[in-house]
Amino acid sequence: MEGKEEDVRLGANKFTERQPLGTSAQSKDYKEPPPAPLFEPGELQSWSFWRAGIAEFMATFLFLYITVLTVMGVSRSSSKCASVGIQGIAWAFGGMIFALVYCTAGISGGHINPAVTFGLFLARKLSLTRSIFYIVMQCLGAICGAGVVKGFQPSFYQAKGGGANVVSHGYTKGDGLGAEIIGTFVLVYTVFSATDAKRNARDSHVPILAPLPIGFAVFLVHLATIPITGTGINPARSLGAAIIYNKDHAWDDHWIFWVGPFIGAALAALYHQVIIRAIPFKSGS
Repeated sequence: MEGKEEDVRLGANKFTERQPLGTSAQSKDYKEPPPAPLFEPGELQSWSFWRAGIAEFMATFLFLYITVLTVMGVSRSSSKCASVGIQGIAWAFGGMIFALVYCTAGISGGHINPAVTFGLFLARKLSLTRSIFYIVMQCLGAICGAGVVKGFQPSFYQAKGGGANVVSHGYTKGDGLGAEIIGTFVLVYTVFSATDAKRNARDSHVPILAPLPIGFAVFLVHLATIPITGTGINPARSLGAAIIYNKDHAWDDHWIFWVGPFIGAALAALYHQVIIRAIPFKSGS
């Protein structure tokens, strides 16, 4: 392909980047969509708005059901070798996010996490009305999902912690908060990158593959932070398990699993929108 390249000027400083001719980057122009309005009362009259909320409820319900049930199964085993272990728990969380994002992305966007919703709201990807509705439905779904797991084995559920997030012994609250901030940053930054409409305009395969990196990010963050906090990075998941478990020590650190993810999501939104997306996709000739 030598001799068949052209300079594509990118960035406010007009630095050049060489890309091969014939790529979709050269054949598609990208137009930035307008930011979502802060309030959109007309949404409340749309069936698609309510359908999206129901999809978020059901997805978060299934997410908590499968993942907390996996945690309970590992807790029940006499040894780690007799169960899926921490790796299996991480796969359950990551795999469910992969499947559920794939199933619901076309309906609600497949957030399944108030921190993701909050980050996208800060980036003006959805209205405040829809954001609040999503977060409420996600929390309700999480409570119901954890409740069903407890219904199967109430005494064992209470005895083994109910999958509630707490800061592990040997770690400080600051350690837990830092783990939640960084873990959520990884997740929300991956969400922004995997669903970026600008990348969609350049690489048509990106939207199809979007659930894969998102689920894989959840898997990796769980591998890293399960020993520290049990891995929250999802306030609805932490709230659902805490409400159904309802023990004092589960509430002592609960603020960490809201403050940390929201800070991480805000930082990811800021980084992606201000640093990454500040570079124009294609300069005018």
